[in-house]
Amino acid sequence: MQRWRGLEDIPQDWGRSVVTIGSYDGVHRGHQLIIGRAVQRARELGVPAVVVTFDPHPSEVVRPGSHPPLLAPHHRRAELMAELGVDALLILPFTAEFSKLSPADFVVKVLVDKLHARVVVEGPNFRFGHKAAGNVAFLTELGTTYDYEVDVVDLYVSGAAGGGEPFSSTLTRRLVAEGDVTGAAEILGRPHRVEGIVVRGAQRGRELGFPTANVETLPHTAIPADGVYAGWLHVEGEAMPAAISVGTNPTFDGTERTVEAYAIDRVGLDLYGLHVAVDFLAFVRGMAKFDTIESLLVAMADDVKTARELIEAHDAS
Repeated sequence: MQRWRGLEDIPQDWGRSVVTIGSYDGVHRGHQLIIGRAVQRARELGVPAVVVTFDPHPSEVVRPGSHPPLLAPHHRRAELMAELGVDALLILPFTAEFSKLSPADFVVKVLVDKLHARVVVEGPNFRFGHKAAGNVAFLTELGTTYDYEVDVVDLYVSGAAGGGEPFSSTLTRRLVAEGDVTGAAEILGRPHRVEGIVVRGAQRGRELGFPTANVETLPHTAIPADGVYAGWLHVEGEAMPAAISVGTNPTFDGTERTVEAYAIDRVGLDLYGLHVAVDFLAFVRGMAKFDTIESLLVAMADDVKTARELIEAHDAS
């Protein structure tokens, strides 16, 4: 998959294409429907499928300080889109100047002049241009002038997650914040993931016999609620079953919120400085402050046992 940052990265000889535009944070199951339709139409027409997205999130530019927690960084979204068959990803730097583009100018500058759109695939509530003034009806109207078709896909999937609410990035963020990583996984179609570099922490886990990878997460990451979880620690292509702790280590009166993963049944790992990913499978228990180190150790052993059982049950299903 080709990756372009800015309109100037698009090859000069780029031909017709099928395009879809959106933040696509998380590339959840609703997003997958739209992107999948774009890929399908592209294959039928014999042209490339292009996803257009933005960095930073438009809300951070329009309303500074309102950046939502991110379900997936851009490189992860790119991986997921490539798996869906996308041929090119265009990341547009979202600046104050760019935010002032009228819907018509956006269509001409991006869809017509650069991507030569033949079909534009969107959800029914798609908005674009200055003050989100453009909608699907306006996009369709311009298509008659600029020779492209608009294909509207109902992206609203629903299930048990969120009590039957339509799946969305907003709902997924809420479930992650509540610690309902099982519900979040139903929407995403896979476990929620956080990534970052392994850094040196207080090293108490190592002293207690449960050495953990202390993950310095990427900015704006959507981090699950404080507690203990079962999941996996991904290191250099290997997925290791893990018991994961999120919180401030209240037993030791900690103040800094951390994400720490203990790779179950693995010894001698040296992960400092490595970029790792942590997948959250299931919630085990809430964060607690223990009166003694002995009671903490008993709880940690129970956590590891429970995490191992949950992972084994998942792998066997």
